[in-house]
Amino acid sequence: MTASGKSQAAFEVARDLGTIEIVSVDSMAVYRGMDIATAKATRHQRDLVPHHLLDILDPSEEATLSWFQTEAKTAVAQIEGRGHHVLLVGGTGLYHRAVVDDFEIPGQFLGIRAELQAQADEDLPGLYARLQLLDPLAASRMEESNLRRIVRALEVIEGTGRAFSSFGPGLDAYPESAVIQIGVARPLGEIDDAIEARVGEWLERGLEREIDTLLEQPGGLSRTASQAIGYAQLFAWRRGKLSLDEALASTVTATRQFARRQRSWFGRDPRVRWFDSVEAIQTELVRLLGDG
Repeated sequence: MTASGKSQAAFEVARDLGTIEIVSVDSMAVYRGMDIATAKATRHQRDLVPHHLLDILDPSEEATLSWFQTEAKTAVAQIEGRGHHVLLVGGTGLYHRAVVDDFEIPGQFLGIRAELQAQADEDLPGLYARLQLLDPLAASRMEESNLRRIVRALEVIEGTGRAFSSFGPGLDAYPESAVIQIGVARPLGEIDDAIEARVGEWLERGLEREIDTLLEQPGGLSRTASQAIGYAQLFAWRRGKLSLDEALASTVTATRQFARRQRSWFGRDPRVRWFDSVEAIQTELVRLLGDG
């Protein structure tokens, strides 16, 4: 879960053991120049422990589920080929399942997508209503305001003639997996406080400069990058649509809501073993991954 301390715990164990490489499972950490509000591993941390799937796309490029799955599988194979342990770290639930459960991911239909995106700009609620009619199960699995996922679901339905929810075993199926999954389940009150503190530190760390640099990108921002929590709100501030206080408050609220969705998502997976502290999860990681 975001702001739980999982990334720092993973880094410290990997640094101490020396036989571990980290694969980030974060849909926004793939973007170059989006460092502060993604809580990306620092350059110093990456010098000490190999990190993968960080800074591999420009913010103008779209990150897709199938692309990420391919990149992650390649990274895992290379790490294992070196005789090292793989530690998947991150809280982007769908990306995590795509890697762990090797989802069958449908192709892309760019012409259909472009038409749907134009319609979504005019009437997103209407598109969501269409999805509810065509694939109510898929609709129930996403927020009615999530433009990207609604468009993708309808794109697949129209492009393949199959329900979007029919691909792979389905999100409600949890097959046996060789991947051991563990998580930190800190009280929500602690998570809320950590989120507020984290957001409060961003400007001191230079987020304003980062936002300005991103907005000046010659290629613009992809739909995926522009929707990142923290960035979307600060972009709105820079464009005069929100005050700074409003943007920061909105970011805190959105991040807390995201943390709750993460808990719900991973909490449904019976394969995840939960620990109540960072120290406990570090002890378990050492037990699982220590070679001695």
